[in-house]
Amino acid sequence: MTIGVDLLGGTPPTFLPADDIVVTALANGIDAHDVVRDHPTSSLAWAVLADEAWGDGQVIESYAFARVGYHRGLDALRRNGWKGHGPVPWSHEPNQGFLRCLRSLGRASGAIGESDEAQRIEAFLVDCDPSIPST
Repeated sequence: MTIGVDLLGGTPPTFLPADDIVVTALANGIDAHDVVRDHPTSSLAWAVLADEAWGDGQVIESYAFARVGYHRGLDALRRNGWKGHGPVPWSHEPNQGFLRCLRSLGRASGAIGESDEAQRIEAFLVDCDPSIPST
């Protein structure tokens, strides 16, 4: 017998609704700053800003963008039945904005020396979906 396995199937995965307007805007080359202004609850838009800031060497800005997107994503997860635990599959594309923010937050936390936070985030990512790509 394996200890810790829920024989009743465990917590069901959470699937966020599609963010088609934001996906289309970003795919059409609209600047992520403008997309966030128009859709401030979109984790995907915040994730793009966090990644762009990171790519430009703006670690603090990346941290801040990722933190906002993470919190917007938590709000969305809760609205969609998430109880603070359970799978958030990467394979479901609408979940990727939240998961990208979480990953970016962990990366930036580590870069500013917030190692405890970076470790908590790494564990949270694994709890959400162990198959999340590292970049």
